[in-house]
Amino acid sequence: MSEHIPVLLNGVLDFLSPADGKVYFDGTFGGGGYSEAILKQADCSVIACDRDDLVIPIAEKLQAKFPSRFSFVHSKFSDIKQILARQNVQKVDGIVLDLGLSNFQLEDESRGFSFKSKGDVDMTMGLCDETAMDVIRRCSEEQLANIIYSFSEERFSRRIAKTIKKNLRYIKTAEDLANAVRSCVRRTGKIDQATKTFQALRIFVNKELEELKLVLSEIPELLNSGGKIVVVSFHSLEDRIVKSVFREYGQEKGVFEILTKKPVAPSEREVANNPKSRSAKLRALLRL
Repeated sequence: MSEHIPVLLNGVLDFLSPADGKVYFDGTFGGGGYSEAILKQADCSVIACDRDDLVIPIAEKLQAKFPSRFSFVHSKFSDIKQILARQNVQKVDGIVLDLGLSNFQLEDESRGFSFKSKGDVDMTMGLCDETAMDVIRRCSEEQLANIIYSFSEERFSRRIAKTIKKNLRYIKTAEDLANAVRSCVRRTGKIDQATKTFQALRIFVNKELEELKLVLSEIPELLNSGGKIVVVSFHSLEDRIVKSVFREYGQEKGVFEILTKKPVAPSEREVANNPKSRSAKLRALLRL
């Protein structure tokens, strides 16, 4: 299993500005990159969560390293209020969310996130009601096309849905699904023809946009004065939501201030070192 490289880490730390005695919430623990960097930068506390049980051993190692300053809960970040309540915390001084997939998830064959995966068409990040294959089977061709279009803006969504449903009995693995999509979509360029379909199914199955909206709606109640939320997103649907909500909060004069007039993107060096960071966008908001 390869190391997960935290995206835009320097930017996250610059905006959060971890300080002694403060409390931070890492809603997407993953490989623990953000949490560990925050804990190393100041004598502060971090409460982290992740919906994926795959990261629990990583969290346990960090807990052993910082026993009095780090705690982890296996949960979705939309449950932030309950998570903080369990730690007897009402408000925090910073929130960080990395909305991308971790290397661990991509490399886990059983999840089916990768086009090359010989595993099931699963695509769940954890704590889900159904798999991507469940969705494909239960949806009509029209419903499937609508999901693919709504969650990826794939213009060939109807053609793709028709092909998937027609070849359903031959689709056993994520690789089979990717090949089915490629068979009906002709597109040049570096981006694989199956990218948008996989993205749409993953977002739908994990209810990613609803989860994001829920946690963003909690910001006013959960951030201390001077507290910040930093969100790293990887596609336009997420970034649009973050931008819209931050703008809405930013209109409340004397309450919030948008710290990123334009989203922060990774440097050429970071993209070269970590190609998965290519589409990342960071936005930050300050509670005055």
